[in-house]
Amino acid sequence: MHERLLARFRAVAPAVDFCSLRFVHHHSEYLSVRQNILQPVSTTDDVGAMITVVDRGGMGYAATSDLTETGLRRAAARARAWARYGAGRSVTDFSQIAFPRVDGTYRSTVVIPWGSIPLADKIGLLRTAAERLKSDERIVDWEASLWHTDSEVLYVTADGVRVHQSFSFLVPMLSATANAGVETQTRTFAGRGYCRQGGLEILDHTGFHEAAPRIAAEAIQLLLAPNCPSGRMEVLLAPDQMILQLHESIGHPLELDRILGDERNYAGTSFVTPEMFGTYRYGSDLLNVTFDPTLPAEFASYGFDDEGLPARREYLIRHGILLRGLGGVVSQARSGLPGVANARATSWNRPPIDRMANLNLEPGESSFPAMVAAVERGIYMQTNVSWSIDDSRNKFQFGCEWGQLIENGELTTVVKNPNYRGISATFWRNLTMVGDRQTYEMLGSPYCGKGEPNQVIRVGHAAPACLFTDVEVFGGE
Repeated sequence: MHERLLARFRAVAPAVDFCSLRFVHHHSEYLSVRQNILQPVSTTDDVGAMITVVDRGGMGYAATSDLTETGLRRAAARARAWARYGAGRSVTDFSQIAFPRVDGTYRSTVVIPWGSIPLADKIGLLRTAAERLKSDERIVDWEASLWHTDSEVLYVTADGVRVHQSFSFLVPMLSATANAGVETQTRTFAGRGYCRQGGLEILDHTGFHEAAPRIAAEAIQLLLAPNCPSGRMEVLLAPDQMILQLHESIGHPLELDRILGDERNYAGTSFVTPEMFGTYRYGSDLLNVTFDPTLPAEFASYGFDDEGLPARREYLIRHGILLRGLGGVVSQARSGLPGVANARATSWNRPPIDRMANLNLEPGESSFPAMVAAVERGIYMQTNVSWSIDDSRNKFQFGCEWGQLIENGELTTVVKNPNYRGISATFWRNLTMVGDRQTYEMLGSPYCGKGEPNQVIRVGHAAPACLFTDVEVFGGE
């Protein structure tokens, strides 16, 4: 099919400054057992292609699910028309941008393919997990699910570039909700945070098979726990909350298209300005953040972005100093700032825009016991449950599923409804200890929204546990 598609594209590609085709095929299957009842199995296929044209300095694109020569010809004509409409009126002269000219391939590493295990066995696995979640009569809702997606992306240009990438994604999830009177508490399997690239071996690597009893017991424990106290104190954040902190208060503010103003009508702007790169102290000396799509199992790994730029590991923040933004080829040309290979599209009917991929906080040297022992009065928080941040990605307020007081260097009382708030521009400067490799976890999210029309895309995040001082904490009352 690829050869036929390539031949059709070359037959219809107009004589312009630049022309590319990006073919995408997503195949997904979602399995769920809720309250010990198998839910309808959901299977989806999504196939199509987008043609992008640069002509006379303007850029245009058009998508189609008609992959015949006629369908591609119509899309190419529409893309060329849009390029000409935009010529002289665009934010930049696109004909001056050197789009990548590199061939290559990428494939997710899979040990146990999704299709190698019969459907009945996968459903049986979920039934077992669901039964173990219902360990108490106070558990009123419970669910075990698996969401698997295979994706294939072919990117070609009229002048001969060819990039082929194949991905396999798995999102495991467990959830238990406990109720007593007017009080309800939910505990989850990192809130879908254990999403990765690979096959069913991910369930072993993340401890999915053993997690259900713990999740159910912790839901009951939260139900009986006192509310989180309020006040300024030290906060120790687990990796499954650190990824949300990293995502919202570092990832989004560093997107170059947002800094350039492209997102202000929808997703907002950024407190970061172009002048900050190279000198601005984003956090303490312990803050080291990398963009790294090259890690084999992380959720948003790839070999090339959706404009064909080869993926490389880059430091965005090193020893607390802001070095580089999250911007692809176009944003780099517009801003004159260094960026990364992160022009990404959620599917064939959306254009690539600047997106996070694998955004990771590098581990430090502190063990978890050492971080706890360093706290006189504070709280340990796990698993994000709510988030709110202003339209410049500066002032934020986040809530977690699980809290546990730290008193005189020891973990003590479990508390419910823990929340904290801060300001991005100062919060990271109060980072005082960064966990070592033993605290480091590879996580992510299937749901990062941005763009008009909206694009919901996969992101990967890895982080250790981290300790912050002088944080405003409050409970749910």
